[in-house]
Amino acid sequence: MFKEYYAISIIDLILITLCAVSYIFTEDNPWLILLFIFGFVISILLTGFSAVGIPDKRLKRCYRGSVKLAVFMVSLLITIIVFIIEWIDNAALGWQYPVLFAVTAFSYLCIYFWIGIIEVYTSSTQLGIEKRVIGLLCGMIPIANLIALSMIIYTTHLEVCTESRKYWFNEKRKDEQICKTKYPLLMVHGVFFRDSEHLNYWGRVPAELIKNGATVYYGGQESAGPVRNCAVEIKNVIEEIIKETGCEKVNIIAHSKGGLDSRYAITKCGMAPYVASLTTINTPHKGCEFADYLLERAPESLKKSVAAAYNAGAKALGDKEPDFIKAVTDLTATGAKALRDEMEPFEHVYDDEENPIFTQSYGSKLNKAVNGKFPLNLSYNLVKLFDGNNDGLVGEKSFPWGSRFELLTNKGKRGISHADMIDLNRENIAGFDVREFYVGLVHDLKERGL
Repeated sequence: MFKEYYAISIIDLILITLCAVSYIFTEDNPWLILLFIFGFVISILLTGFSAVGIPDKRLKRCYRGSVKLAVFMVSLLITIIVFIIEWIDNAALGWQYPVLFAVTAFSYLCIYFWIGIIEVYTSSTQLGIEKRVIGLLCGMIPIANLIALSMIIYTTHLEVCTESRKYWFNEKRKDEQICKTKYPLLMVHGVFFRDSEHLNYWGRVPAELIKNGATVYYGGQESAGPVRNCAVEIKNVIEEIIKETGCEKVNIIAHSKGGLDSRYAITKCGMAPYVASLTTINTPHKGCEFADYLLERAPESLKKSVAAAYNAGAKALGDKEPDFIKAVTDLTATGAKALRDEMEPFEHVYDDEENPIFTQSYGSKLNKAVNGKFPLNLSYNLVKLFDGNNDGLVGEKSFPWGSRFELLTNKGKRGISHADMIDLNRENIAGFDVREFYVGLVHDLKERGL
């Protein structure tokens, strides 16, 4: 892919560098200015234009911007060298020559740079706020700006390559429908979020599953409701899906507190006959001890004010009866134990000979606090103090449940956070493809006849 990337970049580099140092040629031949301006415009329009294998307009724009920035950086260095040589050779001409040379070079390079930066800033999904801000803050600081620019170029070019390969990989296997399970998927969100048409809780995952044949529904329960109430909402959704589609059962994939909501719906709300499988992702089955600590130590006035503010916001976003304190209490080690004690007498429903339910769980862990996105980078050390290795919110020992369990991580300093497991930041993480993880998970359900 992108076989002509370097060849095209070299052509662009030659054109832009010639424009940047054009004062050398136009000083005695002013009419050449029009020729250089024409060449500059053509270069802007055609930069990266013929790249093969990029599937959509957004990625193509990102690619063109990335090429422009790479060309700009190299051209700038070459221009500086040429400027110094010319200044020394033409010192006898006084200040006018270097000033006009510099103004000409700055004009061309500045325009070229800003077109490139606007293209990547408006098209890249991987730069994120952090890298965008770093780029802006370092823009006028020598050396630091080149380092920041190198980071932007690397990130955007890697994004184009990764997303293009992902697209063509899906195109190649789309006829196989590897995620077309017997029963539809019900994806159940966690606490403090709602399923949204415009900001999907599961990031790019559902679209990837649908591309590969999956039928996807969402839990849609309250963002901050107690488990017992949310379980009833899950029950109602399952009944609606069965009525709408005529399917006999659903496969539930639940993240965080959604796993507890789903377990309660199965064991206490009569949904066992209508669930083929339950997969929990980073669910605090044994609760979070650090949450006990926070609730016990926080002043009552603070808890009431935070709860009131959240409940008001949650109502505005669609919750009917949000209860911040009860939702958090269910996630404490104490609250989770109370739920287990209530559900455990019914755990045999998963092993019913006539209606067995396949159960499994996954968890992940961050390797270092600084590598988690805000606010998980702040909570990691507090959670570690009480719960040991964790994903920024839930301790490793709280994840295991069901017939099989797998702990996910990657090499190096990064690790995989609670939010990474639902693609919350839409970030491509080295060593962990979250979209492919879910494709593999659902394909396995299909292979099991579910």
